[in-house]
Amino acid sequence: MISSSDDAMEGRIVCRVARRRCELDAYHRLRRSIFCEEQKIFEGDDRDEWDAVAVPIVAVRIDAHRNEVVIGVVRIYEESPGIWYGGRLGVDASWRHMGHVGRWLIVKAVTSAHAWGCREFLAVVQAQNVPFFRRQHWRVVEAVEAHGRPHSRMVADLAHYPPSTDADVASRPKAPCHDAA
Repeated sequence: MISSSDDAMEGRIVCRVARRRCELDAYHRLRRSIFCEEQKIFEGDDRDEWDAVAVPIVAVRIDAHRNEVVIGVVRIYEESPGIWYGGRLGVDASWRHMGHVGRWLIVKAVTSAHAWGCREFLAVVQAQNVPFFRRQHWRVVEAVEAHGRPHSRMVADLAHYPPSTDADVASRPKAPCHDAA
């Protein structure tokens, strides 16, 4: 579990595999908010066939009273043996100013997949986010169009993402619950 202190806001942020119903519900709500309502990439719902096998990861803000709020999301899935993809990376608009939540989610996603046998980790990244990913040790493989918008297929440099030893990654989820509303 990736964890960080947030003294200025009297709490902390952790990134972990979403397993509880409340986390999964919040995970899907935030994805809808970002990708359907805010960016208008999808209409109504952003789920696709990969969600049936994807591992959902959340960034959770835990305040001094132990109240938890999902503030960031990403999903990872194994497309073929050893070849993993990350996608639907998003951070709640009110937390984007921090600048670290997205990076922490990327680290959690790639190191988790690496622990589960990943040999190559890819993502199809919106064009405006390519510079951010480059700073995280990713490189562009090719320019592509996805959902009618310019994107780049990018690959992570796994040398910068050692396999996770976090407790929540010790066992790979077999069939995460993805039917949360």
